Amino acid sequence: MSFCDAIWDEVAPLRRSILAHPFLAELAGGTLEAESFRHYIVQDSLYLAEYARVLAIAAARAPTAAGRLEFSDGAKVAVQVEEALHQAFFARFGVTARMAQDSEATPACLGYTGYLATLAATRSYEELIAGILPCFWVYWEVGCDIKPRAASPNPYAAWIDTYAAPSFGERPRACAPWWTKPPPTPPPPPAPPWPPHSAMPPASNGCSGIRPIAARAGRSDG
Repeated sequence: MSFCDAIWDEVAPLRRSILAHPFLAELAGGTLEAESFRHYIVQDSLYLAEYARVLAIAAARAPTAAGRLEFSDGAKVAVQVEEALHQAFFARFGVTARMAQDSEATPACLGYTGYLATLAATRSYEELIAGILPCFWVYWEVGCDIKPRAASPNPYAAWIDTYAAPSFGERPRACAPWWTKPPPTPPPPPAPPWPPHSAMPPASNGCSGIRPIAARAGRSDG
């Protein structure tokens, strides 16, 4: 079992609680209050703006060309999804551009985006990927879980279809191998420009080489 699979199994109780959340149950049934969904998509828009920045940093820090391509593409997609929210869901559910601009991130949104920004700025590349990956993976699982039981017609069908699409599931599968790869072996430290202290011949050990200078300095002071 890979490290990713082991961690995924370890958080199975948390994943089940996400799938059983009343918000998702009502969304699948098409009975979710429009105001609840409006609040969600505004917060999601604020989140995606920060998430795109973190993905761009991941692209810049990626040690391979494939990683740079994958995460730069992910940042682009996040921006495109944010734009789609403005053009489709915002218009459909009565959210104006001004309403979105004037909205503040909730503590939950700030906590998550702040954590990702901290990983991007202060932690290893592998830790950053580990922080990024759950967003893709959990949304993919949510979409696949809701899709078979979603009511039809459903005012939230477009949202469900987005995250249940096989193309969306390709991204976590693409990222996981980089996360589970062992870090590269660091290069050996450079050789010192002179022999180490213990390797010097006995006659030059210690500070004997500077004693004549110190003696001359003492005579000039006197």
